[in-house]
Formats: sequence, structure tokens, C-alpha cells
Amino acid sequence: MQGLLLLGALVLGLSLAGGAHTPSIYDEMHEDDDDVSAGGTDDAGMKPRLPTAEATLGPLICPRSFPGLLGCNDSDTLLLPNSSQALLLGWVPTRLVPTLYTLALALGLPANGLALWVLATLAPRLPSTLLLMNLAAADLLLGLALPPRIAYHLRGQRWPFGEVACRLATTALYGHMYGSLLLLAAVALDRYLAVVHPLRARALRGRGLAIGLSGAAWVAAAVLALPLALQQQSFRLVGADRRLCHDALPLGAQLAHWRPAFACLALLGCFAPLLAMALCYGAMLRALATSGRRYSHALRLAALVLASALAFFAPSNVLLLLHYSDPGPRAWGDLYAAYVPSLALSTLNSCVDPFVYYYVSAEFRDKVRQALCRLAPGNDSSSSKTSGDGARVGTGTRSTSLV
Repeated sequence: MQGLLLLGALVLGLSLAGGAHTPSIYDEMHEDDDDVSAGGTDDAGMKPRLPTAEATLGPLICPRSFPGLLGCNDSDTLLLPNSSQALLLGWVPTRLVPTLYTLALALGLPANGLALWVLATLAPRLPSTLLLMNLAAADLLLGLALPPRIAYHLRGQRWPFGEVACRLATTALYGHMYGSLLLLAAVALDRYLAVVHPLRARALRGRGLAIGLSGAAWVAAAVLALPLALQQQSFRLVGADRRLCHDALPLGAQLAHWRPAFACLALLGCFAPLLAMALCYGAMLRALATSGRRYSHALRLAALVLASALAFFAPSNVLLLLHYSDPGPRAWGDLYAAYVPSLALSTLNSCVDPFVYYYVSAEFRDKVRQALCRLAPGNDSSSSKTSGDGARVGTGTRSTSLV
């Protein structure tokens, strides 16, 4: 819910930025079309006025990224309408978005790094531990993919690293983010089997299932993100000393390539996993609710996991589908300007995962304290509290960390 409220505030802020009203790209098109079609001239009456981006794009605009026209005899430059440039270079993309990315990096990198280390060295070797290790790795890799995007936005939408790096950065950002969501669905399925079908889970919840679910999530994320690496994404902006990365794309490529690519990402990479999580956690909540107050903590935890995934991932992907629901000029306007901050908001889920899945567990917190005490110089007292394999004596199957 907080993610949805923040998104609403961002959209409202975009509409108020730069004055009482920011002219839409479509308003400018209709104002200029008459002049160009009538062969309008400049004020001095010397020569015909050249058609602007607003006049030339016409009704074929597909608002995924800001649509641009390729420069004359140059496939490396794009001409953008003034209204799109104002939104692209405003305070939201150049200040708010890098702030959100920096927050995701500063919180997610150490939290997921510590979680991955503890899971790999101290946690019981359960099948669910393998799933959580993959989830922590995906969130950790997502954090490592953010520094180039942060530098790009802080430099005022200037990409300094070249075309290949732009493709790799975009592919890594989307691939790791949707991979994290697919792994969340895999964890939900594992917990569903353990809670709703405990007898059947003894035969199904083995190491083979955990490896299969993890591998399927990584392969699916790679396949869904692959189209992002197949098209040029960095272009120079006509009339400005800026090279954009993915924020402005040629109109023809948007219609032929990017529309199906991002429709698949939203439907298969986001809404299908969210639906699977809703069904699994819904069945878990129903089963736990009938068991009485003994499982109230686990019930609240399952509800928190589902709510956080919906709050962080749903807004950006809803905006993504709205972009493609009707590409007409009077449909949705410059929704990409709202999509950019909502995408940055989605990365904050990588900061929430460790605290929801690991740190809410008293058992996991004990393991973290043990690990930190071992690292402290001259302190080896914690070793006597653990078994020879570095974990607390016992199976650890009653942990509330969803392990």
C-alpha cells in the first residue's frame, strides 16, 4: 500500500512540475500539424518551417520509453518533442530516481550479502535453504547492476559507457529484478507444499525440486530479458549534449520489437508469478488460520511477503501494460514519465526480502550474531554454542524465517 501511495504522489508531482500545466506531447502535435500541412513559414516569411517531432510522429506514437524520430541520415540520433524532453530531464528522473536506486543499493547490498553468507555457511542444509540462497543472490546481483544507472541519472541523463554497456546494464536490471520475483514465486510454492500438503511434501520437497525451481527461475528470467540485449538502446539527443540509454527509442523499433518484449516481461515475469504467490499464500493463510493462534506469526509473515511483492512490483508493471493497451495519441499520454520512478521503486523490494525472509526469524538472528562474534578479534566464545558444522544443534525446521 505504501508503494502505491508513493507512486500516486510521484504521478501527481509530475503533473505539477514546471508550472501549472506541462503540455502533453499530443497537444503539441495537434497544434503543429495544421501549420506543417499548410506549408507554414517562419516569422520572416523566408522559407518553409521544418516539421517538428510533435508534428511528424502523428497518431502512431507508442508510449514505451519516449518515442523519437531518427535523425536524417544518422541512425545514432533521436529527435524528441519538447514536452518529452522536459519530462525526461526533470527533477524526477535526475534526482528522485537516483535517490531510490542509491537507497536500494545501500540497503540491499549489505543485507543480501550477509544473508547469503549466513545461509551458505551456517543454515541447515534444507531444500528451502537452497531457494533462499538463490533469492539472496538474485537480489545481490540486482544491487550490483544499479551503479551504472545511478551515474547515468545523476549526470542528467548522460550515458558515458557506450552501447554495449547500455544493453548489458538494461538487461541486468530487468533480468535480476524479474528473476527475484520468479524466485519469490518458487519459495511460495515450496512453502505451500510444506504447510498445506505436509505428508506429500515429504516426498516432493527434496533437493531435486529446489534445484529445478531455482534453475527454471533463472532460465525464465534470462529468456525474458534476452530481447533487451538485441536492439540498440543508446542514442544521442538532437540539440543536446546527451546520450540517452533506453529512455528514448526509435518509433519503428518500439512497435516491432519493444512492445512484444515488454508485454511478455510484464505478463510472464510479473503477473504470472504474482498470481502464483497469491494462490500459494492464500491457501497457506487459510490453512494456518484454521490451526488457531499457534501459527499467528507465520500467518502475518506470509501476508507481509505477499503484500510487499504486490506493493513494489504491481505499479510499474500495470503502467507498462497501460502503455501498450492503446498506443493512440489520446489514450494515456506520457506514462513513461511515471514508469521511470515506479521502476526504481520496484528495486527496493530487494531490500525488503532479507528482512522479511531472514531477519524476522529469531533463529536466523542468532546465526548472524554468532557469525559476527566469530569475526570479532579475540572472541571465540560463540563456537561452544554451535555444533561442529557451524549451526545450532537441532534441525532448524521450526524457524519462522520461512526456511
